[in-house]
Amino acid sequence: MVIETITDRQTWDDFVQNRHEANCLQSWSIMLSHQEMGQPIVRRAVYRDNQILGVYSGFVDRAKKGTGLIIAGGPLINLVEKKAINLILTDMRNQAKALGCDFVRLRPQWPDSPESREVLKTNGAQKAPFYLSVEHAGVLDISGTEQEIVSQFRQKARRAIRKAESAALDLTISQDPADIDQFHAIELDHAKRQGYVPFSKKFLKTQFQAFVQNNEAQLFIAKKGREVLAENFIVFYGHEASYLYGVSTRLGLEYSAAPLLHLLAIREAKKRGLTRYNFWGIVDETDTKHRFYGVSVFKRGFGVAELKYTPAHDLIINPLRYHFLIKPLETIRRRLRKV
Repeated sequence: MVIETITDRQTWDDFVQNRHEANCLQSWSIMLSHQEMGQPIVRRAVYRDNQILGVYSGFVDRAKKGTGLIIAGGPLINLVEKKAINLILTDMRNQAKALGCDFVRLRPQWPDSPESREVLKTNGAQKAPFYLSVEHAGVLDISGTEQEIVSQFRQKARRAIRKAESAALDLTISQDPADIDQFHAIELDHAKRQGYVPFSKKFLKTQFQAFVQNNEAQLFIAKKGREVLAENFIVFYGHEASYLYGVSTRLGLEYSAAPLLHLLAIREAKKRGLTRYNFWGIVDETDTKHRFYGVSVFKRGFGVAELKYTPAHDLIINPLRYHFLIKPLETIRRRLRKV
């Protein structure tokens, strides 16, 4: 077995998009957006007999507390390939060292299990003090007819869609990066109301541009007159449509605009031949004090199946900095954010 850098987009996307479990977290486009933001990236593949067994991609995140090689949704490889996984994790360490990182943080795309955790533990990884991307997702099967899909929605969600449809909202779909400006403006207000830290306009626009270049993203927008009510940022990649980000105004909540936008995005995903609609992060139904409990109730209203990924693990490169600075600060940060 050998492990090499992949520089050809077609080779990368052909492999990743054919992996049933994959989504946009390991897409070529998302790494392109990090590169555009000035963050070094890696794209690596392990081969056996000239055939790709697995891949991983990641970007370097430099922060005051420390520098990490961040690998969300990867590696993409079958869990039974223990020797190849060992080679990949060793390579992650080597890449991180060469890039001046203090640690590697990976959140594999494997469903959480004792076996997946043991594979990471055997290779020297330990559970991370902070989550990486989505570790508990709500995923909707959209392989059936629209009638079958909607029948999975709870009554409240179906009523909300009917209410929005009767309001004769102006519904548009955009691939214009300039529309991210309005999205971000609503996000700032939304973040104040919901108490979270918003993404920067530069981050959102750079990411949207990277996906749009390959026709992999759309903004779904609902308006009443000239006022924007809600917007959803959806990515279409592999077998899955991903609800990456969404914002609503107070008036948007009154008109129940967001549920209708999800239905429009599901229709678009079906046109593209996709079979899953990922609502992304949810929390346990019993975790009523979690800051994302309310939005989780909203997402469960669409009849999602729950998928728990193997949680984020760290490979430690700089033990002193990691144990005395990074881990304590991130532990405090998680408690303060109630996540």
